[in-house]
Amino acid sequence: MSSSKFHLSFEFYPPRTEQGHHSLLRSAQRLIEEKPDFFSVTYGAGGTTRTRTSQAIASLLDKGWNSVPHLSWGDTPASEVVEQVENYRSSGVRGFVLLRGDAPSGTVGGVLHHAVELVGLVRDRFGDAFEIYVAAYPEMHPDASSPSNDIDHLKAKVEAGADACFTQYFFNPDAYKYFVDQCLSERIDVPIIPGIMPITNYERLVDFSTKCGAEVPRWIERKLHELKDDSDALQDFGCEVVQALCQELCDEGCPGLHFYTLNRAKPTLRILNGLTL
Repeated sequence: MSSSKFHLSFEFYPPRTEQGHHSLLRSAQRLIEEKPDFFSVTYGAGGTTRTRTSQAIASLLDKGWNSVPHLSWGDTPASEVVEQVENYRSSGVRGFVLLRGDAPSGTVGGVLHHAVELVGLVRDRFGDAFEIYVAAYPEMHPDASSPSNDIDHLKAKVEAGADACFTQYFFNPDAYKYFVDQCLSERIDVPIIPGIMPITNYERLVDFSTKCGAEVPRWIERKLHELKDDSDALQDFGCEVVQALCQELCDEGCPGLHFYTLNRAKPTLRILNGLTL
């Protein structure tokens, strides 16, 4: 991707029901008005959403909307991963978000491949046929032994062929700025695009953040706790916080924004509509 172009993308998760599928397409229809570079669709641990992810991608592509699947390499043979990538290419996919393989909840054992291996596999077999995006962690991946170790892993993914990175969501802009500076000092010069999480629910945000290692600053967490039974006030406050974060990042020259929409258009659109880009 061009480092001079401001990137905008919206992430969905693959719905479980037909009603959820229609809801996703309605959200996409509203969000496409913002002219995103693409929609992306997540991929469950161990490939548990493989079929639903590909179905969602197919539906978005059928509408003429550029769409990028997430993909991880669990314990399946390399040939099966290559076949999956080939099928996506045949359907019109031109990019991937490539992630570490994780075992489905409740399972143990098996060979789980790191993202760097998957990036290398796709580049080796398909050359420059795809744009490749990988994950980055301004507040450190929960499994990393240190911040420096985490950056080393990111550097390896970039050297294997990643074109750009999407960060885990964060609410402290200084964490992102420091992380970018550290990456540049290690000669990681691909775009590091902030991942943005709209705030719409107290319990869900705390649960997500605990699992993924994202810090919710105390002043935000305490105010959300105070407002947790007042949905309108909580969403007003959440929008104000995330909108200010995005504006600061944009003013500082971030290369784009990647929104974790949770399959809802309204919270993301409300944030975007208040920004000066």
